[in-house]
Amino acid sequence: MSLDWIYWAISWILLIWHSAWDAIGVPATAALGTNWAWILSIIFLVITVRVILFPVFVKQIKSQRAMQALAPQIKALQEKHKGDRETLQKETMELYRKEKANPLMGCLPMFLQIPVFLGLFHVLRRLSPDNPQPTIYGWSLDQFTSASNAKLFTAPISGRFGSTAAQLNELGANPTTVKIIAGVLVLIMMATTYLTSRQMILKTGWAQDPQQRMIQRLMLYGIPASLLISGSIFPIGVIIYWVTNNLFTLGQQQWVLRKYPPPPTANLPGLPGSARTGTGGRPTTGGKATAPAAKPSGLFGRTKANGAQPAAKPAIDTKALAPKPGAKPVNPKKGRPANKRQG
Repeated sequence: MSLDWIYWAISWILLIWHSAWDAIGVPATAALGTNWAWILSIIFLVITVRVILFPVFVKQIKSQRAMQALAPQIKALQEKHKGDRETLQKETMELYRKEKANPLMGCLPMFLQIPVFLGLFHVLRRLSPDNPQPTIYGWSLDQFTSASNAKLFTAPISGRFGSTAAQLNELGANPTTVKIIAGVLVLIMMATTYLTSRQMILKTGWAQDPQQRMIQRLMLYGIPASLLISGSIFPIGVIIYWVTNNLFTLGQQQWVLRKYPPPPTANLPGLPGSARTGTGGRPTTGGKATAPAAKPSGLFGRTKANGAQPAAKPAIDTKALAPKPGAKPVNPKKGRPANKRQG
């Protein structure tokens, strides 16, 4: 299947925003060796896509709430069909269908953004002065030349951490500068990707369903770790897109989670399938630690009706009463006065 329609769509949005910044007087080249018109075009490409996908993001939050509400039923199915994986999966999917819950909805916004990411990646890779087709996807020659020379702190937006010296020389860039800028952006990309997943899990808790929990762990740890390697092949412009997208997600999630707070029974990270715990590991209600129940005291744990504790009997030292070694046994009957008969 051809992806040209994606490349045309991404190019169109970029060019529309670049024309807007030109119209309001944003200079093509400004301080710090940065072409702000093109940088802002990439940033507002993110905003455009996220505004379009906002209804999907709200559905994602609602789906997560539905999954949390089904957690007790899922746990009961796991206990009922322990060891019967096929039956468990069948009845779990039937429960999802009956309650109209979709466990994959949590990843849908990310999946929908993949075509945008791939489209921008493809378009930026073509930004080279030596490209024999500079007017493809609706670009004019002037727009293509301007974008090919666009830089962030003197590093071309089409440059990559893994670019060869020959490729960077074609772009008129300093290889050391490109690697520093790209490397810092990759680290920021990893950090913000981790924070977006962590923020969601802190607010909604770990899922009871093993599949959902596996997806959460993959998003929390797996994806940021993979960016350490894959980030070296991303053009700087794509990394700008990714970081901006993560920052937008952090703000959007904060707003949505405040407007639609998770249920109070949501689990916290580190405690999958259990209640929230406070200081000392005691379960809490509403975030406040509850005191442990008082243990009954007294003989056999019984107390008097009025709540007073029965008096403790003095302890008897049996060793002190035992006869000493070598001592003659004492007959307790001896030494007692004989009973006198009453006359």
